[in-house]
Amino acid sequence: MQTSALVPYARLPRTYHDRHVLTSTVDAFGAAHWLLTDRAPEPGADRHPFDALIVSVQDDGGVEVTELSALRARFPYLDRLPDGGFVVASARARRADADADANGRQVQVFDALGRETWSFAVGDAIEHLLADPSGALWVGHFDENPAGIRRWSATGELQWHSGDVPGAGWIMDCYALNVTDSVAWACPYTDFPLLEIRPGRPVRVRANTVRGAKAVAVHEGRVAFFGGYGDEQDRIAYGELTDTTVEPTGVAVLTRPDGTPVGRHRVLARGSRIYVQDEPFTAWAVWDLSG
Repeated sequence: MQTSALVPYARLPRTYHDRHVLTSTVDAFGAAHWLLTDRAPEPGADRHPFDALIVSVQDDGGVEVTELSALRARFPYLDRLPDGGFVVASARARRADADADANGRQVQVFDALGRETWSFAVGDAIEHLLADPSGALWVGHFDENPAGIRRWSATGELQWHSGDVPGAGWIMDCYALNVTDSVAWACPYTDFPLLEIRPGRPVRVRANTVRGAKAVAVHEGRVAFFGGYGDEQDRIAYGELTDTTVEPTGVAVLTRPDGTPVGRHRVLARGSRIYVQDEPFTAWAVWDLSG
């Protein structure tokens, strides 16, 4: 089968390689961020808030460091807001879970100096959290929360929710989510339709035969799905958009820049790009559908 290689994108400076990577992301403007602590959390360890460090690598190679105090989420999602602040959220929001306190403050918003300015809850079972260029937060849930896909303001105001989508039904598990400046694309379980979500318009639903993708990239009428079940975890499936369907056009295997298998990884998509980070999670690589 044809292969397609990732391209190196951003790397955590070696100065910080002795820290534990809680999570990492690439924001809406292309900067990469790592959320670091001194050591990995241990089961049954102290559940009190803790300090953390965000190391940001800009697309020009510049490095910024932001110190956060009183962080609550041990297994968090992270993104940067357009004002230079950050949002950190726990994937779980059950009252019995240590990452959500008694007031349900699952999401913490920090300013550019690392000071907490806001907190709120968006619901249990987060699978994706992506901030768009306006600062709105798009949250996709996995199947333990039937909320599907929702859009929130950075102060916790619910702005949109998927609900019962005509032609797709109720969104029970958001497998893939891609957020750009004007549109969100999603691919939910169980039939994996491609959803085109534009604020103020009905959701456009396109039938799709690709199953189990964990990321989707879109560019000028073309689409690429990354991931799948079993031995298709490193698959790239290409397609073209019609008004109502995704028409398959080809398949390839995505590899590391050196041609070796990707292995265990994080993945996220923005616009035409799919970003992949494999162990030890200190570097991001990119694959671009527009290229």
